[in-house]
Amino acid sequence: MTLPTINDVRVAAGRIKGIAVRTPLLRNDALDEATGAKVWVKAECLQRGGAFKMRGATNAIAALAPELRKRGVLAFSSGNHAIAVSTAAKLFGISAVIVMPADAPKIKLDTTRANGAEVVTYDRVKESREAIGAKLAGERGLSLIKPFDDPNVIAGQGTAGLEIGEEISPDIVFVPASGGGLASGVSLALPNARIIACEPAGHDDIARSFASGKRERNAPGIRSICDGLLTEEMGDITYEIAKARFERVVVMPDDATRRAMKFAFLRLKIVLEPSGALPLASLLEGGVDVKGKTVAVVASGGNVDAETFISALNS
Repeated sequence: MTLPTINDVRVAAGRIKGIAVRTPLLRNDALDEATGAKVWVKAECLQRGGAFKMRGATNAIAALAPELRKRGVLAFSSGNHAIAVSTAAKLFGISAVIVMPADAPKIKLDTTRANGAEVVTYDRVKESREAIGAKLAGERGLSLIKPFDDPNVIAGQGTAGLEIGEEISPDIVFVPASGGGLASGVSLALPNARIIACEPAGHDDIARSFASGKRERNAPGIRSICDGLLTEEMGDITYEIAKARFERVVVMPDDATRRAMKFAFLRLKIVLEPSGALPLASLLEGGVDVKGKTVAVVASGGNVDAETFISALNS
């Protein structure tokens, strides 16, 4: 198994330049006062496609041999990876088939279809997206763009961390984690930063893995408003990076995430989906001592249905 390095992240930055957006780092006095730290929020909600996933998808497709790329790509995703792969495929002028759970947020299903992708839905409790994807890829000769456990995807996601490091030198970075592609990539790009991985309550396989010393899985059917963080377990590559680089895992309830969504809207003037607000919730309510530190928070995405967002504002 070959693990990606910071050099792979740098190569990815060159590949995606001009396609993925260099998102801003946001500051707010209220956030500093609430934490006693100097906090910067990496607004990946402003990324092309509304989430960080554009980085990894673009890098992975760009890295394909031309003869493979022209056959088209396939991905399985709960939403943001689907949007990213379909967006990147459209830009490269190739076809995309996306396997998505039937209960994915409507905004993510609609956006993926609007990008011209063929969407194949499945029951995330009763069916295996990996099995469906493998069958379709084999039948049609499509290249699978994995959502997280792929060196090119991890390196692409890590470019968000590279951009952070070009502007500030964070002591601590809060990053959402499920499959672990973003958190692993950011940890490679910022080797001197303490990485705090953030998970939703009930889907805390990384925290349990660190406690047991072996990779744990989440039971099927457990729900959270953080629909982008419901992977059953980390991948082989991301788990190896996590063991070496994650300092701590913070697990937060949905109510805290709703409060963070509201805070981001009122104070930072950005719209975050639950998965994107989870790291902010972990900073504000997760009990990590950040006083006097320079902190980066990766607000990973903003693709949220109106009903979910209104519920958060009313919380």
